[in-house]
Amino acid sequence: MIRLCSSSVTRAELLKKVGIEFIQESVDFDEDSIKASSPKNFVYQATLGKYDANVKAFGFDEYPLLVADTVVTSQGQILRKARCEDDARNILMTQSGNITSIITCMIYQSKHIKIIDISSTDYLFSKFDMDALDAYMLSGEWRGKAGACMVEGFCKEYIKEVRGNESTAMGLNTEILKAFL
Repeated sequence: MIRLCSSSVTRAELLKKVGIEFIQESVDFDEDSIKASSPKNFVYQATLGKYDANVKAFGFDEYPLLVADTVVTSQGQILRKARCEDDARNILMTQSGNITSIITCMIYQSKHIKIIDISSTDYLFSKFDMDALDAYMLSGEWRGKAGACMVEGFCKEYIKEVRGNESTAMGLNTEILKAFL
């Protein structure tokens, strides 16, 4: 049994899918203060901040901790969660017809082992259909999503090529985690 220190429904589903038992509870960490020179540095700092906050709250004596964060990047830009519909549209247009990298960092800590992993999955997207993009904007499904979309949702039909693990793109590299557990 591990403690998933994330409120992400998708991360919980990934753990269920690979048969890892967990409880899900976490404390918040404010990512807005992070100053990073690269997407990998940003996601590492965010995960480390979440890790520190959750170690203080829970420790790892009762259950091992699992903390993760994900960042989306395309054309040299870190694509955070959109603040409004215009922001979401701009973020999505940055990805349309381009390579988008989804970088996930995780920290697993038990009494006996500490794992820090940064993994990346690259997607080459075809150009997004503007009518479909308009409908997606109206759906509001982009809200709360890094890069304003999920590869298992709106972006799925536009994927031309994938390099890396799907679980990484969904927020947790379960292939690496499983190997150590």
